[in-house]
Amino acid sequence: MLITQQVEVSQPIESVWTFFGDIPQVAACLPGTNLTDQTGDDRFEGDVIIKAGPVKLEFAGSAEIRDRDEANRTITVDASGADRKGRGQAELALTAALVPLGGGTRVDVSLDLTISGAAAQYGRGLVADVTAVLLQEFGVNMQSRLDAIAQGLDPNSVTGAKAASGLAITARAARMALLRVFRRFFMPYQPQPTGR
Repeated sequence: MLITQQVEVSQPIESVWTFFGDIPQVAACLPGTNLTDQTGDDRFEGDVIIKAGPVKLEFAGSAEIRDRDEANRTITVDASGADRKGRGQAELALTAALVPLGGGTRVDVSLDLTISGAAAQYGRGLVADVTAVLLQEFGVNMQSRLDAIAQGLDPNSVTGAKAASGLAITARAARMALLRVFRRFFMPYQPQPTGR
């Protein structure tokens, strides 16, 4: 499933592009993600822990920078992982494109996600909603880390790689799902053309 999100930060594009050069630092902005080992120039290993309601998934896997376009300020990362208890797998292709926005930067994120096993049983809608919530938290954490760097502070002191909070994520994702159902239910009926 393809999920897109726009994140706006107050730092100029040059600072944000430099930040994106440190992939473990960028990954730490996504709740529950921790890249612990660099196994090659553009290859990393680590884990992702997500709690959604009673389900706790712990993925061990790897991420690799597939493309880094300096001129257009875009980066593409492929990642895959398997749940440590054998309950599923996840693969994703993430593209981030940086766009100047006044004195700040807009980051256009495109995430193509494939999940199998326990997480997939909750359906595309819930998985998409949970992922959208995680990407919103990613934006907040990225701004906090960029602010810390601008102030000469250790960005790891601002936000850590703690697991994504099950209660908060589930509540926000449920709200998104309810809004989606509400919009469908109350949208006026649009007759379809008959083709004649």
